[in-house]
Amino acid sequence: MVRGLAIFASALLWAQAPDPSNGSAIAPDPDVEFLCPMDKDIRSKTPGNCSRCGMKLVAGLPDPHEFPVRITTKPRVLKAGEDIRFTFGIEDPDTHKPVRDFEIVHEKLYHLFVVSQDMKFFIHTHPELQPDASFQLGLRLPKPGLYRVLSDFYPKGATPQLIASTLMVPGAGFKLAPAKLEVDVKPQHSENVDTELVTEPPQPIVGEKTLMFFRLKPNDSIEPYLGAMAHMLVASSDLIDMIHSHPFLVTDANDGSYKQIQFNMIFPRTGVHRVWVQFQRKGVVNTVAFNVPVNELR
Repeated sequence: MVRGLAIFASALLWAQAPDPSNGSAIAPDPDVEFLCPMDKDIRSKTPGNCSRCGMKLVAGLPDPHEFPVRITTKPRVLKAGEDIRFTFGIEDPDTHKPVRDFEIVHEKLYHLFVVSQDMKFFIHTHPELQPDASFQLGLRLPKPGLYRVLSDFYPKGATPQLIASTLMVPGAGFKLAPAKLEVDVKPQHSENVDTELVTEPPQPIVGEKTLMFFRLKPNDSIEPYLGAMAHMLVASSDLIDMIHSHPFLVTDANDGSYKQIQFNMIFPRTGVHRVWVQFQRKGVVNTVAFNVPVNELR
């Protein structure tokens, strides 16, 4: 799901129950639609679950509000290569009180992505909920520099959130500069999967839909990872644009030689974007990365 993040939906009402006073039933409203909070293009006339991410469809979403995330660390001054205890506190924007109730999304309450400014460090992990309603995580950051931290969670009664924060790790060689990414779309080999990327159109165009086909070999024992057949994170080289997405379609080649996992992507800006994709085969999580060029329409 592309979320930058604003999820907008018109108010949708449940069909009224029969009125016992006159013995007649009011017909269901044919305009009522149930939609997925994560993938709002998935809609249905009846209740159920999202065919893409598995979340429960709802008959309406509240207006979106951003939920602030307060990050504290121990030690307070970060040091590269040393253990750091992170605490994430989420605040209700209306009451300014800690949020205590969350929806489970892709088998977890909290998804966290951390990316270094040179884009050589990437992690997708899951802080644990504490009795005081905060989330905690232990982590080491490998080198001095800027790190972007993407918090993905869903407060009950609100809308899914994708909140970006920035951390600085001081030290020798610290320098603020965007990553210099060279185009790299060649096939990748990871733990136990070979992955080829094919795009349509072959040259992605800014602002237009790009179909991204990840072809996995061998085509056996490819299984869901955290409730989806794949997870994708896309980041611009300056780490300003960061998008977490899930597959649109999963198919097999006609001869069965590979499994194809399709994402639909609209790149917001030109330039080379880093694309991380995670799959699972035989219980092993595979992470691959491609540097995808995005041009203007000429």
